[in-house]
Amino acid sequence: MVRYLSNSDDDIRAMLQTIGVRSVEDLFAPIPEQIRLKAPLDLPDARSEQEIVADFSRRAGQNRIPPEVKIFLGAGCYHHFIPSVVWDVISKPEFATAYTPYQPEITQGTLQSIFEFQTFICQLTGMEVANASMYDGASAFAEAVLMAHRIHRGKRNHLLIARTIHPEYRTVLHTYTRHLGISVEEIPYEPVSGHTDLTFLRDRLRDDTFAIAVQSPNVFGIIEDWQAVADAVGNHPALKIAVFTEALSLGILKPPGEAGFDIVVGEGQSFGIPMNYGGPHLGLLATRMAYVRRMPGRLVGMARDQEGHRGFVMTLVAREQHIRREKATSNICTNQALCALAATVYLSLMGPKGLRDLALLNLQRAHALAGALTQKSARLAFSGPHFNEFVLTGNDLEQRRTALLQENIVLGLPLKTWYPELDTHLLVTVTEMNSPRDLDELKEKWANLGT
Repeated sequence: MVRYLSNSDDDIRAMLQTIGVRSVEDLFAPIPEQIRLKAPLDLPDARSEQEIVADFSRRAGQNRIPPEVKIFLGAGCYHHFIPSVVWDVISKPEFATAYTPYQPEITQGTLQSIFEFQTFICQLTGMEVANASMYDGASAFAEAVLMAHRIHRGKRNHLLIARTIHPEYRTVLHTYTRHLGISVEEIPYEPVSGHTDLTFLRDRLRDDTFAIAVQSPNVFGIIEDWQAVADAVGNHPALKIAVFTEALSLGILKPPGEAGFDIVVGEGQSFGIPMNYGGPHLGLLATRMAYVRRMPGRLVGMARDQEGHRGFVMTLVAREQHIRREKATSNICTNQALCALAATVYLSLMGPKGLRDLALLNLQRAHALAGALTQKSARLAFSGPHFNEFVLTGNDLEQRRTALLQENIVLGLPLKTWYPELDTHLLVTVTEMNSPRDLDELKEKWANLGT
C-alpha cells in the first residue's frame, strides 16, 4: 500500500532545489512529448463514499453466483465447501502477513503451521518431504520439471509429458522452458479410454530423456494407473512426475509415491481455498528425501533447543538462495503461507476419514449424474474410470448447454478450445456443493430439453 503524503508548495520547491530540477514538469522530460497527456483526464465529478459504495453494491448485484446459479464446472478450479473455522483462523492478524518467517524467534506459529502443512502433503502423496511456497499447480508443475532437470545436472534435455495434463499447466511449462534448451514431447491419449498412451510413452523414451509427467485424474477426469505408468518407464533413469489438479482425489486414490514416483505436484485449491476469480491458489510439491536439496521453495524443519523444547525453523536453504536470480534453485520469493494455512486447517478438520468420505461423495454424485445424462442423446466420451469429472459427447450438447444457461445452470466446459478434435465434447464436474436437489433439477431440465 502506498501512503498519500501531502506536500505544500514550499515543500515541493525545496525538494526540486535539492535534486537540481527547476519544475515538476522537468521530471517527465524522458517521456516522449507525443505520448504525454495534454489535458486533464475525462473523469466524472467526485462522489461521496456513500455513493461509491452504493454503486459498487449495485454492480455486484449483477453477478450471477451460487447458490442462485448451479455450476457444474471444474477443470482445475473446484467448488467445494469451506468450513467457517478456516476463515476464522486465517483472519487472525498474526497469520495474515505475506512475509516469509525468516526470524524463528518471533514466528513459531507460522513456522509450525507450515511444518504441519508439509506433513499433511507427505501423507496424501506418499512422499518423504514436501515444501511450501508454490504459487499454484501450473507453476509448481513447471518447477517440478526444472527440478528434475537439475537432478540430471542438465545433461539430459528431453521431456515427455502427457497431452492429458491440464493445457494451462502445459502452457506455463513451455513458458518456463522455452529458452533452456529443453525439448518437450507430448504423449497422446487413447481415444477410447482417455488414458495416456503408455505404449507411445515406452517407445519414445530416449537416452536423453530426463523426466516423464502424467496427470491423474487427468484433464478428462480419467483416473490413470500410477503403477502401469511406472512399469512403462521401467528401469529408465528418467524421473517420474505425478500431476493432479483435483487434490480431493487423493482422499481415495492410491498415492503416487506408493508406485515409485519421484516428484508429486499439483493444485491444493480444493483444500479450503475459494475459487474467487481464479486465485490465489496453492501449489503443492513433494519428493523423495534424496532430492531435497534440488527442491525449489521453502522447507520448515522441527528441532529441539538445548533445554529440549521443540522449535521450528526454515532449513536446508539459505535465505539468500531465493534472490540470486539465475544461480538460484528458484526465484519464488512470495510466501504462500496463508493459503497453506487454510489448507492445513481444512485438512485438520476433515481428518483421514472425513476426506475419504467427502471424496466418495463426490465420486458417487458424479457417477449418478453421468448415468442420468447419458440416457438421451449424449454419451460418455471415454471408457476409463473417472472421479468427479467426466466428458460428455453429443451433437446437440452446445445447444443444451446454452439453453441451461438461461435456467441458471452452468453445465460443463466445452473442450474444443483446448482440444480441437473434441469439438462436441463437454467436461462436467460434480462436487458436494451440487446437492441432490440440484442434480434432480438438472436431470429434469435435461430431459425436458429433448421433448
